[in-house]
Amino acid sequence: MEIIEGAGVWTTPPGADGADWTEQLRRPDLSVGTYCIPAGGTDTQSPHTEDEIYVVTSGRATLTTPARTAEVGPGTVVFVPAGEDHRFTDVTEDLALLVVFGPAYGSRA
Repeated sequence: MEIIEGAGVWTTPPGADGADWTEQLRRPDLSVGTYCIPAGGTDTQSPHTEDEIYVVTSGRATLTTPARTAEVGPGTVVFVPAGEDHRFTDVTEDLALLVVFGPAYGSRA
């Protein structure tokens, strides 16, 4: 067993309007990390080569994909399949996301 310290906990990203990704656990078949976007910040991520699950631990925003737009807040859990374009917009409260990638982030790149 391993306790993953800091996973899903808000930390202030470097830079005034940027987002920050921190990986806290990496294994060949999955990785776990935290993605933070400050209120009013910009999500500049590109589609990933791995499936991912987001768990919103704090904050509020809109998640947009080509097929759907949804408001997200604490407790929201979202699955995004590999290759799907997605973006958090309208971040109205500092957004902290616990992110699980399967397999590990960047391993299919």
